[in-house]
Amino acid sequence: MAAEPGPVILTKSSPTVSLDKHGVTSGLIRVNLNWTSPRAAALEQARQARGLLGKVRASLQTAAVRDADLDLGCMIGFADGDTAVVQALGNAFGALDRPPYVHLDGDDRTGGAAAGENLTISLNQQEKFAKLLLFVYIYEGSGDFRGLEAKVTLTSDKGDRFEVHLDDSPPQANACAIALITREKGELVIEREVRWFTPQRGAGIQQVISKTYEFPIEWTPGRK
Repeated sequence: MAAEPGPVILTKSSPTVSLDKHGVTSGLIRVNLNWTSPRAAALEQARQARGLLGKVRASLQTAAVRDADLDLGCMIGFADGDTAVVQALGNAFGALDRPPYVHLDGDDRTGGAAAGENLTISLNQQEKFAKLLLFVYIYEGSGDFRGLEAKVTLTSDKGDRFEVHLDDSPPQANACAIALITREKGELVIEREVRWFTPQRGAGIQQVISKTYEFPIEWTPGRK
């Protein structure tokens, strides 16, 4: 039996991939975000601690660790000029059978769920899209992405996998533009961005990202 092909990893030196060249022209693209739970990692270190003093120290350190709540989202620019956003904040979970043709299936609040967070894009409606931006931000918990080992995997219906690793976070970065999906020379292309953002006074992080990538979205305060 032939081994299953590994994922295509988008890197700084090789940041783009054509979905058309992989035969991915219809169906669904599933986007998975997974990260390491800081508390789970601390509990494992405490379990492995040796000696009474080491266990006490590890237990105190674990008690001080806060889990990170990362939120995966997608900004959508349509060919007719309209825009939309899919994210847990504001319960904007989207839909696949009607606009925006993008759906977020849930909200992993800790990084402890094996399935992580999953977002699905319908390529059956791709002619309606001008561009899609996958992004992630820290809703609460960890101060930045360092040590979270966050990874995003895009998987087609027929099993093609494309990975983006969020492994070079600068200090205080609480959001990241992950990848941009656009049409170039008739082909649907995924381009690795991994562009980091830090908090700015007077503006929500989604607003900063949307302005940077020219998504004219009207933002209002939201909660989840």
